[in-house]
Amino acid sequence: MKPVAIVRHYRTEGPGYFAIYLERCGLPWRLVRVDAGESLPGSAAAIGGLVFMGGPMSVNDDLPWIEPACALVRDCVNKGVPVLGHCLGGQLIAKALGGRVSANRTKEIGWGEVQVAPVQEARDWLGEGRRHSVFHWHGETFSLPPGAVRVMSSVLCDNQAFALGKHFAMQCHVEMTAELIEAWCHSGMEEIALSPGPGVQSSEAMQSDLAPRLAALHALADRIYGRWVQGLGA
Repeated sequence: MKPVAIVRHYRTEGPGYFAIYLERCGLPWRLVRVDAGESLPGSAAAIGGLVFMGGPMSVNDDLPWIEPACALVRDCVNKGVPVLGHCLGGQLIAKALGGRVSANRTKEIGWGEVQVAPVQEARDWLGEGRRHSVFHWHGETFSLPPGAVRVMSSVLCDNQAFALGKHFAMQCHVEMTAELIEAWCHSGMEEIALSPGPGVQSSEAMQSDLAPRLAALHALADRIYGRWVQGLGA
């Protein structure tokens, strides 16, 4: 099987629990560190799946890898190679497929509840639960590209996830580990301090009760990732 390409855009925003999931399933993967100058795969033919992680930049920034990333998304979708996006990665997928990325009405930083849409696509990807607690760190949001179906939303952000066939894009994060949360709280201290609002938690609040929170988050991630890997090689 061709490896899943996992694209990292920033040094502290690696694959986290997603890599753990792939290892547990015995699925090959490789990390593409665009933050370190590594090149994206040239085409969908070289990979089994394409996954984008998060990052502090905007997909509207003038960065040399954004257009190649969008072109690779379109190539993968056209050729039936599954694409998955977390936060910035979800925004990249939306932008590549005709959606828009713009400022959200407020920042979401920390743990927050998402609601599952009452549609079949949501049940297929997320199961029968109606609400989940997920992790957030974003100030922008995406619109739905043509053909996509909204499957999750939150009070502060209408589009938390969409499905498009075998492809899945999230505004929220389900890949978090204790190590990632600690690193983000450390590197994001200034942003937290300068971003008061109803969707922003303190570093202490984000790191409290982590064991049960992460167990529930990973149960949701297992459902999403499990559905996504069904498309590999299909």
